[in-house]
This record gives sequence, structure tokens and C-alpha cells, in this order.
Amino acid sequence: MTSTVPALGTRTAEGSALQAVLLDMDGTLVDTEGFWWDAEVAVFGSLGHALDEAWREVVVGGPMTRSAGFLIEATGADITLPELTVLLNDGFEERISSALPLMPGAARLLAELAAHEVPTALVSASHRRIIDRVLTSLGPEHFALTVAGDEVERTKPYPDPYLLAAAGLGADPARCAVIEDTATGVAAAEAAGCHVVAVPSVAPIAPAYRRTVVPSLEHVNLPFLHGLMGY
Repeated sequence: MTSTVPALGTRTAEGSALQAVLLDMDGTLVDTEGFWWDAEVAVFGSLGHALDEAWREVVVGGPMTRSAGFLIEATGADITLPELTVLLNDGFEERISSALPLMPGAARLLAELAAHEVPTALVSASHRRIIDRVLTSLGPEHFALTVAGDEVERTKPYPDPYLLAAAGLGADPARCAVIEDTATGVAAAEAAGCHVVAVPSVAPIAPAYRRTVVPSLEHVNLPFLHGLMGY
């Protein structure tokens, strides 16, 4: 997708301007949602429990405490939440140690935002140890700041991570475009008052007011994000 890219301050007919872009990580920029599920299946398998495939839509995109807590309750596994959190993070890191595939269009979009000096933040429910590992593939230079799920009191679906990111970039949340792949992340961004681009990964997401749904990041570029500010 190519077109002439306006300057960052270009305003729409309604007089608004894009001030920042806030991006989710797992399933949005990197193709890792399957890695998380594989880690969950393996850990619970070692504990003697099989996971129901239908639970995948329940845990996708959620914070570790919610996802892990749900699986403990659903299976009745004899393990504490802190113990399970360590095992899941370890299992995930093992799976991304050799290769970390980016989602289609992710590298191009990050390069475009950097080239036009658009303030950009990575906002994830994953823990800091995971974000720092993934950043080696995404390129830390692409982000002015990053927000991890274990660094906020309330992570997604609460608005706190996106409000923190917007404040850190000096941006009005209403002038921020958020890119997310799950209903949990979309709920967090919308609660923060941001415009949302949903790129569904595991479960479908319906369009709504101030929410645009696209099949992949290949459909997203800077003029497209500027255009979101007009409604």
C-alpha cells in the first residue's frame, strides 16, 4: 500500500490530528498467540490436565493473571498463580528463542512510523521479561516507550496501560490510534478514549464507532491512521 504521506500535524476536515500510535504486541506485531497457547497446553499437560481448545478464545489477549487464573480454575490444577506464571513465561521464551515471526505488514508499518517521526509506544499485557525479548526482533528504536502488563496496577481490559502510554508521549488519548488484535485489547483502548484499528487474530471482532476492522496490517499505513481522526 503506497501513497503520499502527509506531515504529522496534517488536520482533517473536523480539525483533529493524529498525535501518537500505540501498538499491542502479541498477535498484532508478532505472530506469537499460538506460542502462548502451545506453552499453556504443554505446562498443563505436564500437570496432568488437557486444555479445551474452546478456552483459547477466553485466554487470548488477556493479562497473565486473568488467563492463568482462568486455566487453574477450569482444570483444577494443583498449582499457584505465581508458580504457573513462571512456568508459562519460561515455556513461551523457549518457543521464541529460535525464531520470532512478525505479522504481515508489521515491519513496513513500524519503519513508516519511524521515518515520519510519529510518537509510537508498545503497549502489551505481557510481562517486561517477555517484552524485552521480543523487542530484539521488533527493534527497540521503533518505540519511544513501552508499557508491560506487570508494570501497571490494572492491565488490559482496563484503560490504564493506554492512558499511561498516551501520557508518556504527551498525547491526548482521543488523538491516539491504537492497533489491537483481541477484544480484551480493544476494550482497553476504547475505555481510554482512543481510536482503534482491530486486526483480529484468534477470534473475530466486529466494527463499531471509532473502531475500524482490517484483515491485516498490510491494510494500515500513515494516511489511513490520519484518516481515523476524522470520526
